Amino acid sequence: MQTQAAVSREGAPHPRIEEIELGPPQAGELLVRVVACGVCHTDLTVHERPGPRPMVLGHEGAGIVEETGPGVTGFAPGDHVVMSAAAHCGLCAACRDGAPPYCVEGFARNFGGLRPDGTSGLSQDGALVHGNFFGQSAFARHALAQASSAVLVPDDLPLELLAPLGCGVPTGAGSVFYTLGVGPGASLAVFGAGSVGLGAIMAARVAGATRIVAVDRVPSRLELALELGATDAVDARDGDPVEAIRELTGGGAGFTFNTTRSPRVYDQMVDALAPQGTAGFVGPPDEGWEPDLVAIMHGGHAIMGIVQGGVAADVIVPLLIDLHRQGRFPFDRLIREYAFEDIGGAFRDSEAGTTIKPVLRMTG
Repeated sequence: MQTQAAVSREGAPHPRIEEIELGPPQAGELLVRVVACGVCHTDLTVHERPGPRPMVLGHEGAGIVEETGPGVTGFAPGDHVVMSAAAHCGLCAACRDGAPPYCVEGFARNFGGLRPDGTSGLSQDGALVHGNFFGQSAFARHALAQASSAVLVPDDLPLELLAPLGCGVPTGAGSVFYTLGVGPGASLAVFGAGSVGLGAIMAARVAGATRIVAVDRVPSRLELALELGATDAVDARDGDPVEAIRELTGGGAGFTFNTTRSPRVYDQMVDALAPQGTAGFVGPPDEGWEPDLVAIMHGGHAIMGIVQGGVAADVIVPLLIDLHRQGRFPFDRLIREYAFEDIGGAFRDSEAGTTIKPVLRMTG
């Protein structure tokens, strides 16, 4: 079928909408009419760096199932779905243990631009277009999605609202609820008040943490963090955030969570810990980081790399929807909608930090 997609090409400032050909869904796939798709910082990073080209990105898609491929069960045309950002094999030890974000084939399946069999469901004038980005490539009006990564969602909620539940917001929330295990009375310092960091802050409030410190360089984001559950805000431009965190927590936070890629912040996430505290991070530093292993050892610190919150999408997405309905997880406050045709504006505003969670509307 013919459809439109935002295609990433080398040297272009942002993906551009082009006509493409989309093949029928193969075994284990869904054909989804995409209604909305969030823009994640990973989309920006992959677009800017060398990789398979041309390629359709987008991994926070939400839409309506139009067709199911061979062997697919549990989905039918007309179903509303969020397409999770965790394509996985379903067979390895991590998948069998309910932790698909850590699938041994996860990196290749999510970033390789092809299906596991080496094919792509996308083409243009007979030439291959790379797709299957996080099992969906949802910067498009229609997408082929891995059924194993899709989550059924209620049809009484707008899909424009639910799209960010594909990656960023549940990464922060899942890290707090499931991987770090922040609980009542805990202290948490969050470095970076974007969609991932604010997801963590909202989750920490739900979890009963009594000291939640937001660290950022943008005053408007710090103000929003306080409104969403942070007990304290630290402007990283004013002095040493580690000293501020130690003072606020009485010697260090039990947990820190780094959503940035700055090597300096990696040092800060460790230095701000209390003895036997745990630091989590969700992306590699932009440059090399040399941790002080002696200090980490003597502090009894644990350092955890976290992918997509470390939890399956069909667990975290329904939980966050329930919490939102209860008024306890207002992630809608992060969203600004953009017409699909203005994907360039969404990319620019995300990069500049003026929009926390851009969401592309594919129609209307």
